[in-house]
Amino acid sequence: MKKAYIISLLGVLFLTGCSQTTQQTTEKGQGEGYPVTVQNFSKAEGAESWQKKEQTFEKTPEKVLANTQPAAELLLHLGLKDKIVGVGAVFGAPDKEVEKEFNQLNHLSTDYIGKEMALSVDPDLVYGRGGLFDNQDWGVGTVDTLNDMGIKTFVLNSSVTGGTFDSIYDDIDNLGKVFNVADKANTFKSELKERQTTLNKKLATIKNDQTFAYLHTTDPEELYVYPAHNETFFNDIFKMVKLDNVFKAEKGEVSVEKLIETDPDVLIVADWGTMKDGISGETMIDAVLKNQKLSSMKAVKNKQVYAVDYNYMFGYGYQSLEGIEKLADEMYPAK
Repeated sequence: MKKAYIISLLGVLFLTGCSQTTQQTTEKGQGEGYPVTVQNFSKAEGAESWQKKEQTFEKTPEKVLANTQPAAELLLHLGLKDKIVGVGAVFGAPDKEVEKEFNQLNHLSTDYIGKEMALSVDPDLVYGRGGLFDNQDWGVGTVDTLNDMGIKTFVLNSSVTGGTFDSIYDDIDNLGKVFNVADKANTFKSELKERQTTLNKKLATIKNDQTFAYLHTTDPEELYVYPAHNETFFNDIFKMVKLDNVFKAEKGEVSVEKLIETDPDVLIVADWGTMKDGISGETMIDAVLKNQKLSSMKAVKNKQVYAVDYNYMFGYGYQSLEGIEKLADEMYPAK
């Protein structure tokens, strides 16, 4: 009888131990669904093109370095605040829905961060904008460099050449798999798609695209025309408001003289007002409208000059939809 009792007690302890082990394993993200492999990207130092490279996750990443504010905000929408150990490039219009949570994160810099700073938070995943995966002072390190150190990487699909706004949905799906939060990912993706559908319906009666050029200028007295040749995401989001980048085929510099000669319907400038000591969009617009060099252009004559927050254009995130929605209201107030 005593022997049977001991055996029974050992059985209970064994089952309890197994239960605790299973719980601990699940909490560490090593439970059902792992390993997870997603198709991602890599670009060798000095190379011009991205190559596909798989990333395999044996468990949920626990310490994520987001190399930009928009990248971190996406993780917050997926309920992953506690996974973020640091954020670089903290600037741009905030997402009001997650602003409070974002302000509680570890902000590493208001500028792009280098590899040393990125590694200072001991990440097990470096994630975000593709152009910042570089070994230069402003980069967090190349994908291959980080992977060789045992650190996983996740380059936003939207931020590599060929990326479009729809690429964001692929990124959300993959992040849902990597962090085992597919339900939250699907919910957020559905919200974005609904907003995009609403915008498309709003502008459905506008059949013809207008041409535009982007002036990448921080000083209103200086004009720099950015052709955005390889910026497929940038060019795609402006298509949502029926704008076609007139210089997207240009591989070299575009002079102010060529801008005037080409005479696009619309001019877009960056709004730097959300940055420290940044120039507001209103100031940028006013300067362009008063610039005598541009006085003959139809965009100036018709006051078709608009400012868009830098991160809405080059953050490569879902936030771009808000920027495009605001631009649509300004361009087509009657719609």
